[in-house]
Amino acid sequence: MKPIRLMTLAPGHFHAALVQKQTPPGAAARCHVYGPLDADTTAHLARLAAFNARPDDPTRWEIDLRAGPNWLERFLREQPGNTVVLSGRNRPKIDLMRHAVGQCLCVLADKPWVVEPADFPKLEELFRDADLREVLVWDVMTERHEVTNRLQRELVRDPDVFGSWQAGTPEQPGLTLESVHHLKKSVAGRPLVRPWWWFDPLVSGDALADVGTHLADLAIWLVAPDRAIDHTTDVAVLAAEAWPTLLSGEQFREATGLASYPPELATRVVNGQLYYAGNGRTTVRLAGVHVQLGVQWEFEAPPGGGDTHSAVALGTRACVSVRQKPDGDPEVFVAALDPADHAQMVRLLYVKCDDLREQFPGLGMIDRGGEVQFRIPCELRVGHEAHFAAVMEEYARYFQSPRAVPPWERPNLLAKYFITTTAVELARGGR
Repeated sequence: MKPIRLMTLAPGHFHAALVQKQTPPGAAARCHVYGPLDADTTAHLARLAAFNARPDDPTRWEIDLRAGPNWLERFLREQPGNTVVLSGRNRPKIDLMRHAVGQCLCVLADKPWVVEPADFPKLEELFRDADLREVLVWDVMTERHEVTNRLQRELVRDPDVFGSWQAGTPEQPGLTLESVHHLKKSVAGRPLVRPWWWFDPLVSGDALADVGTHLADLAIWLVAPDRAIDHTTDVAVLAAEAWPTLLSGEQFREATGLASYPPELATRVVNGQLYYAGNGRTTVRLAGVHVQLGVQWEFEAPPGGGDTHSAVALGTRACVSVRQKPDGDPEVFVAALDPADHAQMVRLLYVKCDDLREQFPGLGMIDRGGEVQFRIPCELRVGHEAHFAAVMEEYARYFQSPRAVPPWERPNLLAKYFITTTAVELARGGR
């Protein structure tokens, strides 16, 4: 087995550390960090040190830090590893990826790879170069590993339960995906301090380009499972809108630890409030199905709450939905399209539930009268941070066997970034 030797470039986002919260299969203990010697790099090192120091199942990372103003030149010259990890400022990410692939290095990059329509052609160039050099580039799509999303996908793929997709309309889509995120939260048991550039759309991108990537990925993953989507013929972005989240000076200080707004954000501050480009919605026709994607950012969750996700999929036989209360876990529900078919749907789902237990041990179901709720064991609810370990296992598998990557992954990645960047452009035109 070829060892995975990690090199992290300019780690500005906490996801850069979460991919190392557990040791990936086949990963060498010695890893390298290249970047400016700034607060972002220091925070990254502190997170890795905390993983090494935890009492339960500690990691054993040996960090080789190569920081300074010439970090990129050093990286291009030295290259002590074979896998580049990227999770930081979004706008320059695609160019760093192209640098890495140009050096015949594999890349594991957090979303989003591109945030502007003008950068979309760089993705196609990236893949052409990756093919030429026979290296792997992989996207960190943690939401595919969330148990409720996996369960919903299995149910909509079953024609006996779901039927076929309803095409829907722009006003009543066949699939609706929405997520609500919060700026103030804890990561790996510690309060998260966000860098100032997180709030600058010129660096981090608008919400539809960032978190919207997960929703676009899930939409394709649900509507066209294991099928290649051609973004030039199978995708039409019909409408998009965006609106800001307003933050007070005190909220900004809480989120960043900074005493005041930096000069880079001056144009986004009005009467002491920061206009954060945190919300967006887009309607897309995807492989004949109308899809609506919605992203919202709020400052803080209610007591006991956290980020939430909802998804409503309409089939010709049933509606399969994921619903989540602000202070609860996401749950999966199935309702027969015709209420008169409820008893028959329950019988079908008992059989389906038995089949699914091989993939979801301990899965159960509850007849709620008008719908069925699946009972998901606590053991399957591993949480967002644990999904990074699943991504790393996936990456390690494809790193050893690049030809095992499903042929639909690449065109569908292009399709999702076509959706997000086109939606950003449409939303800006409508402001």
